[in-house]
Amino acid sequence: MGQKVHPGGMRVGVIHDWKSNWYTGNKEFAAAILEDVKIREHIYGKLAHAGLSDILIRKDKQRITIDIYTARPGIVIGKSGSEVDALRKEIHGMTHKNVHININEIKRPELDAKLVAQSIAEQLQNRVSFRRAMKRSLASAIRSGAHGVKVQCGGRLGGTEMSRSESYSEGRVPLHTIRADIDYGFVEAKTTYGRIGVKVWINKGEIMPEGYESVATQKETRLGDQDTARRRGGRKEGLSASRESGRRGGAADREGLGPVQKRRPRRGAQPRKAAPKQDSVEPRADEQPDVKPEVEETTAPVAEVAVEETTTPVAEAPETTSNDLADKSGKAEATAETTAKPKKKAAPVAVAPETTSDDPAEKSDEADATGEIADKPKKKGK
Repeated sequence: MGQKVHPGGMRVGVIHDWKSNWYTGNKEFAAAILEDVKIREHIYGKLAHAGLSDILIRKDKQRITIDIYTARPGIVIGKSGSEVDALRKEIHGMTHKNVHININEIKRPELDAKLVAQSIAEQLQNRVSFRRAMKRSLASAIRSGAHGVKVQCGGRLGGTEMSRSESYSEGRVPLHTIRADIDYGFVEAKTTYGRIGVKVWINKGEIMPEGYESVATQKETRLGDQDTARRRGGRKEGLSASRESGRRGGAADREGLGPVQKRRPRRGAQPRKAAPKQDSVEPRADEQPDVKPEVEETTAPVAEVAVEETTTPVAEAPETTSNDLADKSGKAEATAETTAKPKKKAAPVAVAPETTSDDPAEKSDEADATGEIADKPKKKGK
């Protein structure tokens, strides 16, 4: 069966450090370990609601330094440090040594495995569905930047008679990769129908030694692309290799069939030559300079026609804006000549300004002139 190994203990000395730092002889070793166990149990029991993640202990002969990592530092400190002072006095009574406590805040509790397991256990105690609690914590960890998350719950899930375990995972959680920074947390949920164990693995990336680039900075490629790149230029594997070798004549010796013989060409058939392909390519390079002058000739007359069309309306525009009657009559005569219209239409235009005069003598002269013009056609008719 599978032998389970703690992810944190497996990486101690490589990317992680010990959680208790002290040195004693063989006679005092057991007492020192028991002292650490009692200190941790006392702190977890008193500050269970404060969101504690980890406790580090450093011991000397006369001094103990404790580092507490928590998501709620305000609860641990208390009003004006009252909670910390009480905790310091209690630990001093247990060990009879000077105690110094440091409190560190966890800014992103979604990426801490112990805190995620605690939140799932609290939801299970509050009768929340275990699937909903697991999926919610999984999504929040991936959203906050985790490379991979795995959550497992075991026990009487949903209050059933027979216990079972279910797990959800997303991303990549390489347990055998030593350089992978995998955080592990385990908490028990004390429900009315029994205890349910909650395990959480969170992959926070890879910690590379000095002088090496991290995997995040390298080019991201799929695993399939990496495998093909490794086998590029080498012998292919699987069924496709046998098909291609038989098709192309790559395998000289086949099992029980002997060497592969090449087919002879037919008598009337002639192989295609590569010479006509070169002939078709060379004139294309020579034809390129001949195309350029044709484009220039076509563009030149288009520009000249555009200039002539724009000049004609510009010349007519200022003439229509004049207000003098004399100018209007002159313009009408000029336009009549250019457009080759009949003279009958030009005559009333010239008579229009003369009707505006008020002298009776001029009116009589105009009446005589019109009478003479009207009498002439009658004589011609007779």
